[in-house]
Amino acid sequence: MIEVHDLHKHFGGFHAVDGASLRIRKGSITGLIGPNGAGKTTLFNVIAGRLPPTSGRVTMAGEDITGLPPHALFHKGLLRTFQIAHEFSSMTVRENLMMVPAAQAGESLWNAWFARGRIRQEEAALRRKADEVLDFLTIAHVADERAGNLSGGQKKLLELGRTMMVDARIVFLDEVGAGVNRTLLNTIADAIVRLNRERGYTFCVIEHDMDFISRICDPVIVMAQGKVLAEGSAQEILRNEAVIEAYLGTGLKNKVPA
Repeated sequence: MIEVHDLHKHFGGFHAVDGASLRIRKGSITGLIGPNGAGKTTLFNVIAGRLPPTSGRVTMAGEDITGLPPHALFHKGLLRTFQIAHEFSSMTVRENLMMVPAAQAGESLWNAWFARGRIRQEEAALRRKADEVLDFLTIAHVADERAGNLSGGQKKLLELGRTMMVDARIVFLDEVGAGVNRTLLNTIADAIVRLNRERGYTFCVIEHDMDFISRICDPVIVMAQGKVLAEGSAQEILRNEAVIEAYLGTGLKNKVPA
């Protein structure tokens, strides 16, 4: 689905991404882990078009998408969420979902004057779809709540819900568990797995919670110092000496037995 070829992103003399190459398979839930400063979010930002690469190439289903802006990637079905949720706080949860699809009839001044019936029909369909999404995510009870009043976990579910309002092909989730309590994190994990299995979504997930990663992700890719350090199942990664050293500063072989 996504292939990254020798990607570099430099900020002056700092190489945030330094020759990373990786592949995200269609239909997978791929985990992306690594210590702080490893380049994970910068990699996401380059793939998702928020930052131009210094060099290298990104392809999606064989098509070169390197440097395309976020709105162009949105129309191709590539979406991302953020570590800090970006909701429209003064709008209701349902309204946040309804505004996601592009090219709505109500955006046209001509339609506002001469096609009001079409606008009403489209809004009714969007409302039904939004309510289906809220039911799927088990947050229908907050449909009429202002989004700014939601908890951190509910805001993450709302961001996930936005991806369900369009025909997403691949979704990049940046620290979906940050600031989320364990109960809601389990709800988020269940929703991701269901979207993957029932609706064919492909995911790439940045997360520091290894229990969360181990539960839903296969494979897991490890980054360190802007490069891909290792790839494998969660169990293989947890036993990988280089990964342990990158995270903890020492390898298992150097630990003194208890």
